[in-house]
Amino acid sequence: MSSKARRRLQRLGATTAAVFAALLAGAAQTMPDGRPTPSGQPVPRWLSLKSSEVHARYGPGLDYRILWEYRVSGLPVQVIAETTEWRKICDPEGAVAWVHRSVVSSRRSVLNASDEEIPIHSGRSAASPVRARLAPHSLVPMDECEDGWCRVRSRRLRGWVRQSAVFGAQERPLCNAARSAGTGRD
Repeated sequence: MSSKARRRLQRLGATTAAVFAALLAGAAQTMPDGRPTPSGQPVPRWLSLKSSEVHARYGPGLDYRILWEYRVSGLPVQVIAETTEWRKICDPEGAVAWVHRSVVSSRRSVLNASDEEIPIHSGRSAASPVRARLAPHSLVPMDECEDGWCRVRSRRLRGWVRQSAVFGAQERPLCNAARSAGTGRD
């Protein structure tokens, strides 16, 4: 191969690499302030707590004070910001705190945060038969949401609940990512 052909091939390779890098950069997920997420996952996104003893901290590190302890395994939380090792979350009460990435799971669940039962329908329609009812303040594993309905399951029960009726399925951020950790909504 001639040196001229080799240079053309090198330029083509460099151009291809630059285009590929630009495409990857455009596909990267970003946090609300525009920075890329360390995990490459979207923010906000839903996760659930892995255990019934999870420390909520004031900042992203073990040297930050513990604000409270979550005591509900499977509790849905919304990630609103993140570092490599820590996730800033919004909980069902609208409180913001930092938790370590090892204590959250991508398994989805939803919470009936109301004082009323929520019907679990056999299909994605309020006109479909009611198979069961989700008790107030209870959790149920969730598979997916579509057309305003979320498919839930518990043992042999499979059904659909309205997306707007449960906590853990909203698409918009529920807490302001710029807010400091602590209790209450802004």
